[in-house]
Amino acid sequence: MRIRVLAVGTRMPEWVQTAVSEYSKRLPRDFRVDWVEIPPAKRQGDDCEKFRTQEAIAIKKQLKDDETLVALDVQGSLIKTEDMAEHFTVSRQEGTPMAILIGGPDGIEADLLRRADARWSLGRITLPHPLVRVVLAEQLYRAWSINARHPYHRA
Repeated sequence: MRIRVLAVGTRMPEWVQTAVSEYSKRLPRDFRVDWVEIPPAKRQGDDCEKFRTQEAIAIKKQLKDDETLVALDVQGSLIKTEDMAEHFTVSRQEGTPMAILIGGPDGIEADLLRRADARWSLGRITLPHPLVRVVLAEQLYRAWSINARHPYHRA
């Protein structure tokens, strides 16, 4: 299984890189997660729609035709870890790679949200983008552990 996390934003704090690296190292080779950083739009003024559009152009250049696109969106469906694990099982069985999108500070462009095959919410609270990366990295590892019947997930 191959998952690419497309994340708008660069130069994350060291604690983010350390945490993401730690969870990624724990995953086996057959459950590969690649993290792709997409530079955010240069913010001058307050034209959020323009920023989302600029970021969407960069995101679309990274998308591959065969990938299932999951957009992380506060308005998306609340997802439980067990459901995430099931999505990964189906994706693996179908041989479909997956891209998970973390948008920029102004969110994800509407056309890109419509193009997404699924919209997941990690919760109804607002998380800073660096923390979203850490939470997602941990949840990817936890979902893998559920499917592998690894003792990490005990719920």
